[in-house]
Amino acid sequence: MAAGTTLGIFAGGQASRLGGLDKAWLRRDGIAQVERLATRLGDGVAEVLVSANRNHEAYARIGLATVSDRVAGIGPLGGLDALARACSGDWLLTVPVDVVNINDCLLRRLAACGEQGAWAVDDDGPQPLVALWPVARLRPVLAAAIDAGELAVHALQARLGMVPLRLEGVRFGNLNTPQDLANAGIESG
Repeated sequence: MAAGTTLGIFAGGQASRLGGLDKAWLRRDGIAQVERLATRLGDGVAEVLVSANRNHEAYARIGLATVSDRVAGIGPLGGLDALARACSGDWLLTVPVDVVNINDCLLRRLAACGEQGAWAVDDDGPQPLVALWPVARLRPVLAAAIDAGELAVHALQARLGMVPLRLEGVRFGNLNTPQDLANAGIESG
């Protein structure tokens, strides 16, 4: 599985609740979020791509390849489309850059759900962007959804027949508000 898997990190959002801060570069214990995720999950995959719509030079300086939304203004499906088009693997493991807690067994657990792909459900509920996507099936279904203006991630996953993976006792957390940053020990400036 690892040899045919691309890690795609969603870092293309606007972070409007954080005044436009680029969440990829928020630091915890001196390490930027994007670097933390790439290191944590990167050993288990063939390549790492970041869906980003700004600061491409910063990613290049740390050796990360970026892809930009081909279709602007459509939310997470814009990033997913860019990642799916650029990835070389048969599988695409996606995580948002603002995930606080993630462990190394995520890919293995999602892969064990079968060939249809899966998304995570943590103690906070469905986490549709923490997912393992079958790329060959994803590309045409995603293109059709974008063309039809059907932009809900959960609807796309239903069309693909992806299944939820319940992770008991797991809470990924996220970085959407100043309080989230403080709770995670994130340096914002």
